[in-house]
Amino acid sequence: MPERSGQLIIGVISVSDMRKLTHLNEQGEAHMVDVGGKTVTTREATAEATVRMQPETLELIQSGGHKKGDVLAVARIAGIQAAKKCSDLIPLCHPLMLTKVSVEFDVQPDSHSIRIAATCGLDGKTGVEMEALTAASIAALTIYDMCKAVDKGMVIEQTRLLEKAGGKSGHWKADK
Repeated sequence: MPERSGQLIIGVISVSDMRKLTHLNEQGEAHMVDVGGKTVTTREATAEATVRMQPETLELIQSGGHKKGDVLAVARIAGIQAAKKCSDLIPLCHPLMLTKVSVEFDVQPDSHSIRIAATCGLDGKTGVEMEALTAASIAALTIYDMCKAVDKGMVIEQTRLLEKAGGKSGHWKADK
């Protein structure tokens, strides 16, 4: 890839495209978005992640027989904690006063997987999509961490935003 002034050039971004990327200033430099003038609205976002595993691993989790303890309880707490720490992990995220974080699990025996749904909410000036995505991701990583001794082949997949509401852009929902 070509280099220019010590920067790796990935592709050409037009000025109009650059204006759509809110974390870039007019010079193309990363910055934290100023939300000072935005209106406070109720905002909520839901994200998901799926952990696919061996049938025996799923059975171990469901039966509560894991020697490390209740895998899903620990993953739920980890997801909640992660949502609250999102701005410490992702450099340009604003610290938020979350009013809601929920992490739910849907055990899917047919596919030997666990679907994680994380929902975050607040009344604020910026959205909570990153917090929901972080909660789902960290819950999935926690499941992996607790079960890696018995199943190193687990796969974390389909981490994505499912729905968001509030703010200037309003309501958005992912296609199925």
